[in-house]
Amino acid sequence: MKKVLCIMSEQFEELEAVGTIALLRRAGIEVSVCSLHDHKATGRFQITLSDLMCIEEASISEYDALFLPGGPHYKELLENKAVQQIIQVFHTQTKYICAICAAPTILGHLGILKNRQYTCFTSMNEDFGGTYIDKYTALDGHIITGRSAAAVIDFSFVIIEQLLGKEKAEEVKNSIYYYQS
Repeated sequence: MKKVLCIMSEQFEELEAVGTIALLRRAGIEVSVCSLHDHKATGRFQITLSDLMCIEEASISEYDALFLPGGPHYKELLENKAVQQIIQVFHTQTKYICAICAAPTILGHLGILKNRQYTCFTSMNEDFGGTYIDKYTALDGHIITGRSAAAVIDFSFVIIEQLLGKEKAEEVKNSIYYYQS
């Protein structure tokens, strides 16, 4: 079974976090959610997730991918040394790093987007040394980025396809009536 580690803090973007987690779990991917603050996190729209793992409890070697949802919490994630170390471990081991909306800017500030194609919340794009793609999702090697909350479904399917294959992604798409007839 493939496993994804999701890291969040106060003020995460609920749609990006919960939508992605739900679709990954629907595909049969195990998602562990950890918080920088004890065992809970409250999103920017006051939805609280509880019974989360503390970041110190995460055994990162057992995960196939890292998922960073967007939202105002991106600033705290960027400044947190433990998060920086986890990102660097995943990057060094070329394990998937998946970030959406504001979260790709974390990767940009850490130099991970250099010479890569990526997307992020358009107004937050800076010169990260790569090529900004004006699309919902961008895949470049082991880096998967999503543009905004509106991109959650497409972003999730890129992750599913990379971890489990195109056939599984299509199966989940059909199960949620992704395609209109």
